[in-house]
Amino acid sequence: MIRILFVCHGNICRSTMAEFIMKDIVNKQGLAEAFHIESSATHTDEIWNGVGSPVYPPARAKLREHGIGTDDNELGVSQKRARLTSRADYDKFDFIIGMDSANIRNLNGIFGGDPDNKVHKMLEFAGRDGDVADPWYTGNFDATWKDCSEGCHGLFRQILTTPEYAKELSLADDDNDADDETFDARDNLKYDDFPRG
Repeated sequence: MIRILFVCHGNICRSTMAEFIMKDIVNKQGLAEAFHIESSATHTDEIWNGVGSPVYPPARAKLREHGIGTDDNELGVSQKRARLTSRADYDKFDFIIGMDSANIRNLNGIFGGDPDNKVHKMLEFAGRDGDVADPWYTGNFDATWKDCSEGCHGLFRQILTTPEYAKELSLADDDNDADDETFDARDNLKYDDFPRG
């Protein structure tokens, strides 16, 4: 199983949008069983007496606008509550994706470094520098959607082109022989909008 954790400051906007965009991508590819995807916060601003806030309503509206969190594609959006990132998360996940530079600094502090090179900035996977737009300050959920969507699609492409993960995906696909060295997970995409670069 490929395990991904998306992280932002409060876990009600950016990281939750990324979580559910990624869940939507793998679900549409029929690969949901091969992935475990979560999101979390670096601070407790949205966690009160141990209970996290739900997805911020404008973020939820933006997800719904793109068919995520709807009755026929709920993916757990209504049950999502903010949670705090813990030191133990480092060992549980293969990819830990921060939305901005401050998140990366905070993650390295929480984890005491990144010896296994698991911590990445989201826009690395979109092929550009910078931070995911923070709608808490800008109110621009379109920009955040674009950043998170490009980053998630880029991460999915990277997973498909990394031999160890591609082999894992071949094991998750009953129609393929896992020992077949010609297997390429990209050959079986159901919605092939992922470049073959």
